[in-house]
Amino acid sequence: MIKPDDKPPLSPIEPGQLPVVEAPEAIWHSILKSLNEDRAPARRAFHWWQLAAALSVAVGAIGLWVFTRPKPPSWEVVRLDGSPAVGSRHVTDAAGRIAVGEWLQTDATSRARIGIGDIGSVEVAPNSRVRLLAAKPNENRLALVRGEISATVTAPPRLFFVDTPASTAVDLGCAYTMKTDEAGSGLLMVSAGWVSLEWKGRESLVPAGAMCRTRPSAGPGTPYFGDAAEALRQALAAFDFEKGGSDALHTVLDQSRVRDTLTLWHLLSRVDPAERLRVFDRMVALTPLAQGVAREKVLELDKDTLNRWREELAWKW
Repeated sequence: MIKPDDKPPLSPIEPGQLPVVEAPEAIWHSILKSLNEDRAPARRAFHWWQLAAALSVAVGAIGLWVFTRPKPPSWEVVRLDGSPAVGSRHVTDAAGRIAVGEWLQTDATSRARIGIGDIGSVEVAPNSRVRLLAAKPNENRLALVRGEISATVTAPPRLFFVDTPASTAVDLGCAYTMKTDEAGSGLLMVSAGWVSLEWKGRESLVPAGAMCRTRPSAGPGTPYFGDAAEALRQALAAFDFEKGGSDALHTVLDQSRVRDTLTLWHLLSRVDPAERLRVFDRMVALTPLAQGVAREKVLELDKDTLNRWREELAWKW
């Protein structure tokens, strides 16, 4: 029998049976505060030393990068008249430079010439604005926002490009003038070689002596020679950009000469299928079908056949 003042015997405690009890939160705060007070000076000293070292390395790296980084590609700019400007810099009597991404602008009394690396040059007329987009061995590209440029290029095809709001002029080894107005409408005039005007899969091949209009949201129109009949030129503009349809096509066919097979060759792939035979018949009436060019393949718009016929017709252009 156990008496009230007797204590029960202590049972042996097995390992792992002690309860885990957290220390009061106040004790932890006291410990942390003590540690921070003891180590703060040393830590602050280390922090500022480390920061100073990092800043020193960063400044050195930035300086080295600025000193050794390659300069962006650029082309030479020569003032021809007035005060053309590259960005905010006016081009003086000495030649200046235009880097990729920069704009060149002329006012009503200024002109400039841009050297296209070692493959040609571009003359920028008054009241024009152009931008250098690329200056690489396999791509040299300008953007003509407004105004007029005249390009002369002596290089393999498809190395020089001029982007406009309505099309891209692709050099095929040539000399040409490109105009673009404030609305984005343009006119290409080729004086030597060939230029391809391209826009969203639509292409107009323009040889020396020919020209081609372009319009925003429509791209390049149909090429024609500068000495074509005025009635043909007006009807072609109506067909290309004003939904002139069959009436405009009738005038183009009626006014065509042998040389105007340039225009008719392009129209083969641009008229409705029902009108294609009319265009073909007019072309054959003007000049016999070239040997090896099959009528059926032409009407099917077989690419190789059309290219072969164009090469034969080009002797008359």
